[in-house]
Amino acid sequence: QLELVESGGGLVQPGGSLRLSCAASGFTLEHYAIGWFRQAPGKEREGVSCIMGSDGSTYYRDFVKGRFTISRDNAKNTVYLQMNTLKPNDTAVYYCAVESGPSLHRLCTYQREADFGSWGQGTQVTVSS
Repeated sequence: QLELVESGGGLVQPGGSLRLSCAASGFTLEHYAIGWFRQAPGKEREGVSCIMGSDGSTYYRDFVKGRFTISRDNAKNTVYLQMNTLKPNDTAVYYCAVESGPSLHRLCTYQREADFGSWGQGTQVTVSS
């Protein structure tokens, strides 16, 4: 049974850092696109970053480029999101999600919520002084 468990969220001051983890079980990452999404209060869920499990290609939305880094450890079946220089508007529940298919590149390029079929429960990130 496919399962995703996020961890690493918390309260951090503006300018601080957090590393989120997404531990996967029941499948191997190399056949999937793994995305990080977030949902702030009153807003729609949006894609943040994505990594192709097959070759490690990474994708970022403009608003996190240069601040966030996505990576994977296939041996641990875990994906990470290193978040640096955090801002108050990064406050949200962060989710990881996975999907397989003929074009992992397409899944990661568009990072559309509707394209990802399996989701974790989310982890809260709060950026506040």
